[in-house]
Amino acid sequence: MIRDDDGVDWWQLGENKPFASVGMTATAGWSEPFPSHPKNMDDVPLASWDPQARLAYLDSIGVWSQVLYPNVAGFGSQQFLLLKDPELMLACVMAYNDFLVEWCSVDSRRLIPVMATPFWDVKATVGEIERCAARGHRGVLFTGEPQVFDMPWMGDQHWDPVWAAAQDAGLSISFHLGSGDFSKGFAEARVEAYGICAVRVASTVDLFLGNASQVVDLLCSGVLARFPRLKFISVESGIGAIPFILEAADYTFEDSHVWRERPYFDMKPSEYFRRQVYATWFFERDTVPHVIDKIGADRILFETDYPHPVCLYGNVREHIHTALAGQPGDVRQRILWENSAELYRVEQPQDAPALV
Repeated sequence: MIRDDDGVDWWQLGENKPFASVGMTATAGWSEPFPSHPKNMDDVPLASWDPQARLAYLDSIGVWSQVLYPNVAGFGSQQFLLLKDPELMLACVMAYNDFLVEWCSVDSRRLIPVMATPFWDVKATVGEIERCAARGHRGVLFTGEPQVFDMPWMGDQHWDPVWAAAQDAGLSISFHLGSGDFSKGFAEARVEAYGICAVRVASTVDLFLGNASQVVDLLCSGVLARFPRLKFISVESGIGAIPFILEAADYTFEDSHVWRERPYFDMKPSEYFRRQVYATWFFERDTVPHVIDKIGADRILFETDYPHPVCLYGNVREHIHTALAGQPGDVRQRILWENSAELYRVEQPQDAPALV
């Protein structure tokens, strides 16, 4: 991290130019509207980087446990590719994963680390999954679009050792929003034509729908058929598009007679989803009851996205109660606690705040 002459803190990798403002990813509670953001670490919320302050914040909103995703080097670790030195790239991933375990050790019951991966090297990724599982990581962050980095598509058996390692370790695979090509949304010509604020809206929705496309790619890849115990999660992407993509995938799956070409498909895409895939909800209200009805409460996780732009902040409990109004207690408990507790092996605390 470097501070420029204007007092702005930036992330930088090696000799490359700074690639992200520190304050842009920690805007929770910031008083000025976008595109304004905290200048530096002195201005960002303490809970965005201090684990004790994070726990105090979770207490204040009645949340027992939080899953933490790597993002400084990109939601799929893609920024490390800028280093162009495989040994250094792997060392950076390992250092980050060790840091995250240390950060969460303040209370490992409540702070749940998800590991970054050196996805450009299958052997190294397998080794890191095994190492991090032993160190206490509870999930694996992986790009949902390896092809944009000139690597094989997700369904290529090139990746099977990665899926096998995660399945054997009992770790889920997360496709975080923006884990592929994160750069095209704010193209200079688009900003000039639309304005920065409108581009932020359009590019955000692009990213949500991009994750929906990654889910469809997963459902059609054969990975779920070959690794039936492996769980996948679409992160920070919303849930409203899920019923549509499942209905569309099922319809075209039947119309295309996919099983004639790939006989290992013994279920429809929606059935693989209901067996192995989850999606996360945070900003939506009106779509939530419909999605619960269509895909079931056991495929939905709740998140706040704190402390990022568009996160829930200052309204978490109110948002939960509004979106889940009228839902029975077992549905609320399933979405707000049980799904995550099962995926990340979180024990029910005796002194937890009310979760429903």
